[in-house]
Amino acid sequence: MNNKIFSSISALSLLLSSAAIAGNTVTVSGSTSVTGLMEVLAETYQLQQNDYIEVQGTGSGAGIRAAKEGTSMIGMSSRPVATDELGKDVQQFVMALDGIAVAVNNQNPIKNLSIEQVKAIYTGDINNWSQVGGDDQAIVAVTREVGSGTRGAFEDIMGLTRKINDITVTAISARAQVQSGNGSIKTLVANNSAAIGFISLGSVDESLAALQIEGVDATKANIQTGDYGIARPFVLMAANSPEPEAQQFIDYIMSSEGQQVIADHGYIEVK
Repeated sequence: MNNKIFSSISALSLLLSSAAIAGNTVTVSGSTSVTGLMEVLAETYQLQQNDYIEVQGTGSGAGIRAAKEGTSMIGMSSRPVATDELGKDVQQFVMALDGIAVAVNNQNPIKNLSIEQVKAIYTGDINNWSQVGGDDQAIVAVTREVGSGTRGAFEDIMGLTRKINDITVTAISARAQVQSGNGSIKTLVANNSAAIGFISLGSVDESLAALQIEGVDATKANIQTGDYGIARPFVLMAANSPEPEAQQFIDYIMSSEGQQVIADHGYIEVK
């Protein structure tokens, strides 16, 4: 009997100590462009304390709703967020800046396009690479899904919207292929010599080529000087009085250590 009591006490003690070690869970969801960077920040943060950071890439629109409705402690958006999208009980702040790279297959001879040429490609007015000095090959324009923060920022910056009955709608051609994340666009462009897509600058790697826009390279330095104009903020949203564990993670992101992690991974720190 005593052995059973001792075993029960030991099991309970182990359970309680494990719960203490595990700490709290901080839920983060939203923009797929921010997700990769947030996962890195979460990993470095978790090395220092016991809280667990749960990150989900659900899209900017979903991240805004999650922050507003309280279904996530922290929401992520890769486009500016209007005050009326959140309500009075939610705060927002910029954690980093990111460029949007216009990328093509490594085999594509085109190295530079003007803003007007990129815009015409996405409206469908330019539909063959020969029209911009490339090979005689039909262009495969690739875009993000409606509601994507990357797409929203790209449309705003490039003037790819139009008015119908006083309602702002996309001007991107219905013939453009739609992909649901940076990774999907990278894969498609990397494997299709005729493709062009737009992705987070921090996601660019050797599998595809970022074009110059108006003769300016898509680099961190050129975004900081304003010479490369296709850039957008990475926005975080949380309750005005978040849970302590969420506030501690936010404080880490905005600290000099967190901002250095952001800079080390190709994004632009804000502090």
